[in-house]
Amino acid sequence: MPILSLDLKANLVNLTNLRPSDPESFRWHIKVRCTNCGEAPDSWHYIVINERMDIPGSRGEANLVEKCKLCSRVNTLTIVDDSVGSYSAEKNEQFQSMIKFDCRGLEPYEFDPRMGWQAEGVESETPFEEIDLSEKEWSDYDERVNEAVEINEIDVKFNFVRGK
Repeated sequence: MPILSLDLKANLVNLTNLRPSDPESFRWHIKVRCTNCGEAPDSWHYIVINERMDIPGSRGEANLVEKCKLCSRVNTLTIVDDSVGSYSAEKNEQFQSMIKFDCRGLEPYEFDPRMGWQAEGVESETPFEEIDLSEKEWSDYDERVNEAVEINEIDVKFNFVRGK
């Protein structure tokens, strides 16, 4: 069972602990390709931890069940339990794991962060909620320490990891 980690790299200015505001209902927007035939549709899928579907011909469930339009194979992707992480300022501008996926016949190849993030001020611990990363950057002002806060230079990659 291949486990892939969605790793995020960003420049956090005066912020830390970037993470989904509500991990249980956060929409992870990804594009996936079939590992059997290589078909990579240009359509976005979103996966949510608490939304599961039955796998046809199986007793199992997955967060994403998709039949490949090219090879007709049924593929699945499941979010690994307790794998949602946060992006820490301690490792700013380094790749950090945000979530892990158990991929069976599917491989994510693109991620769009969109909306629903939160972070906090490094010095002030001021909470910043409902951060929208649709434009791959965001800025605000931390009034407690009179400093600008921002997120920019977002980069994403998917890594194969061993085990959960």
